Amino acid sequence: MAASDNPAPLKLLPDAIHQAVKPGAALLRLETTQSRQGLLDGAWWPRSRDVTIELPALITALTSHLGPITRVGLDTSAWQDVPTRLVIDGQVVHLDADPVGDDTVLVTRGHNDHFALLVVPPDTTADAAREAMARAVRADNITQATQILIATTLEPEEPAAEAAG
Repeated sequence: MAASDNPAPLKLLPDAIHQAVKPGAALLRLETTQSRQGLLDGAWWPRSRDVTIELPALITALTSHLGPITRVGLDTSAWQDVPTRLVIDGQVVHLDADPVGDDTVLVTRGHNDHFALLVVPPDTTADAAREAMARAVRADNITQATQILIATTLEPEEPAAEAAG
């Protein structure tokens, strides 16, 4: 059977995605395998909490890899002035208030295909953001988004002052 005889695979999570998303150079990483067995499917590091500025770039990037995105569920208390829908690249994307916590967004492709993304807070240092994103996209990840952020963004403890002799 020739390679051309195989039907094109469905748009699953692409291998080795690590791409800068504009504006503000927000960073998006998706799981490195197509298995989708980890707890999270990817990670997103927006540069602000303004969903009308940050979300269009994320949706554009995701659409190019996954196909049309129809809904985004997010914790509206974590974002500024969340509308009920946005028109992005000519497509209507509905925004749902989900109690997912400010560390996660749920992206829906089609009617019922969900992707869970870790949201790295905008004020996170670059090193901590990279570490959190790397943990989130591991295929074998079973750690909740909140725990990943706690483990990667805590300030290291300062060494105890030595007792004066």
